Amino acid sequence: MKNSKAKKAALFGLLVALAFVLSYLESLLPFNLGVPGVKLGLANLVVVVALFTVGEKTALPVAVVRIVLAGLTFGNTYSLVYSLAGGLLSFAVMALVRRRSGLSVFGVSMLGGVTHNIGQIAVAAVLMGTYRIAYYLPVLLVAGLVTGLLIGLAAKPVVNRLQAVLPPDH
Repeated sequence: MKNSKAKKAALFGLLVALAFVLSYLESLLPFNLGVPGVKLGLANLVVVVALFTVGEKTALPVAVVRIVLAGLTFGNTYSLVYSLAGGLLSFAVMALVRRRSGLSVFGVSMLGGVTHNIGQIAVAAVLMGTYRIAYYLPVLLVAGLVTGLLIGLAAKPVVNRLQAVLPPDH
């Protein structure tokens, strides 16, 4: 039993560390789609993979811890709030559609990208006290679909490999 707990703790630590490193790498990359604020979401690769391989109970804390660590390290209070809003909404939607609809890694990741941007725009509208920021939403929805597809393309082979080697209790 202890060995199992130790393995789960080690796996959790590895997932958080990997997501954090990907957040750092993304902060260094000059990824620009010509749209301010659009990011590839490399760290979400770890969350999508975790969701499909080790489940929601491990993937959610990985997502939250990574967002908080990256926000405190590379961002500011506003970026942390925006990231948490987008990340939590995105995770909730990805977990729900994975559980209920059986969507593929691609569909789940694309919905995650879109809903992340919706969560951020919603919080921005509240914090700024104006709904006018929503005019930016169509551009962000397209960006979320594209980045979600790219993350899904990267996640699919990793999910396939890990599902083949992880024990069934994960």
